[in-house]
Amino acid sequence: MINLSVLIIVHNEEKQLKACLETVKFADEIVVILDKCSDKSKLIAKKYTNKIYEGSWDIEGKRRNYGIKKCNGKWIFEIDADERVPKDLKKEIINVVKKSKNDWHLVDVKNFFGEKIIRFGWGCYIGKSSYVGLFRKKSKVWGMQRVHPKIFLKGKRGKKLEKKLIHFYCKSIYDLFEKLNSYSTARAKDLQDNDNDESFIRNFRRIFSRFWKCYILRKGYKEKEIGLAIAISAGLYPILSYLKYKTETEND
Repeated sequence: MINLSVLIIVHNEEKQLKACLETVKFADEIVVILDKCSDKSKLIAKKYTNKIYEGSWDIEGKRRNYGIKKCNGKWIFEIDADERVPKDLKKEIINVVKKSKNDWHLVDVKNFFGEKIIRFGWGCYIGKSSYVGLFRKKSKVWGMQRVHPKIFLKGKRGKKLEKKLIHFYCKSIYDLFEKLNSYSTARAKDLQDNDNDESFIRNFRRIFSRFWKCYILRKGYKEKEIGLAIAISAGLYPILSYLKYKTETEND
């Protein structure tokens, strides 16, 4: 009987995938979903699992739900290729799977910016401080969005795990703003596809409210230049998404 499946969603991650897979070998099953991969990710994954599925998805929620369906474990641990499970978290996951009477658990994240741990300032869709990473099958469903999909949860919430996942979020400031450009483009397409009540004024205000949240309330100022860059990205994300959406709509 399979108790724990690890699910990894991959898009051209040949530089990161091996290091990730090395940290999840403790699972009963590893499921790898290859999304539009053109590099050596498949060859790397084959060394760790035969549960490899290929496809092409524009909607992040669809590919993640597809991956969940392919998992056979009672429990699923969801991880990305730029993340690692340290030994202390591995032990805690195994213990929770054996003993938990609940349906889902939050996992805290230790975010790296290059080689440096950044402890403050994350949020507003830039990085993640925690996520629903460990859950029973059928207790978590992703929404139909291209980027930062909504999450729908069933059942009882369990205690947050004490140990942290390692996440190599960005290599540099350049990489951070590349992500901002990519995420805002995907968000603009989501706005096109769905009825929404977004307005210029609402998104303009978010520049300041999200900057304040990341830089002041979440103490991003303690991270100096990197904290400032994160707060700027968080503030710009909504307005850039909206402007791209409006420009595309007006050109149709």
